[in-house]
Amino acid sequence: MQDFIDEAKGADLRLFVVGEKVIAAMMRKAAKGDFRSNVHRGGKAMNVRITSKERHMAVRAARHLGLKIAGVDIIRSARGPMILEVNSSPGLEGIESTTGINVAGEIIKFIERRRTTENFTQILT
Repeated sequence: MQDFIDEAKGADLRLFVVGEKVIAAMMRKAAKGDFRSNVHRGGKAMNVRITSKERHMAVRAARHLGLKIAGVDIIRSARGPMILEVNSSPGLEGIESTTGINVAGEIIKFIERRRTTENFTQILT
């Protein structure tokens, strides 16, 4: 159960975290008559500029959950940014097509950087 945040007007942010860094972010806006902003449910995605607080929240949420790769959904409310959910297996299609960032490539680079110091089973844990 979560509060309905009327002032968000059906929009939220998806921040894609890899390691200790937000590598891409988009705003999602719900289709008319719906409150869910998921792109695969008819929502629209657009580029967005995020705040340092939103960036910090996303990285911290992923870290607390032990995730090296995460999609962190944040809603902008009158009380400030609030985390809606953290996805351990976020989709790439919407964020890559919206931002033009090769998220999959960034994930591969992250894994390659880590494989020099850790064995493969430890890379994503």
